[in-house]
Amino acid sequence: MPQEQQKTHRRLTGVVVKDKMDKTVVVRVDNAKTHPKYLKRLVSKSSYHAHDENNETHVGDKVVIEETRPISKTKTWRVVKIATK
Repeated sequence: MPQEQQKTHRRLTGVVVKDKMDKTVVVRVDNAKTHPKYLKRLVSKSSYHAHDENNETHVGDKVVIEETRPISKTKTWRVVKIATK
């Protein structure tokens, strides 16, 4: 019998920047890389709408989000855990 493979969902760590919506937070994820020629560190920022079922997170909290099925038009991520408050 073939073994079933579990799907691995992408996990990102970021900071909550908005929490005004009901059951939704906006998480900013910073991605740093070094320029190949000039060796200067560049930081690219991305924002994701994440589902927060119990409205537990607030602005400034560091959270881990995981990719999931589409929950609404803009939400395809959910909050897995709160790293630091």
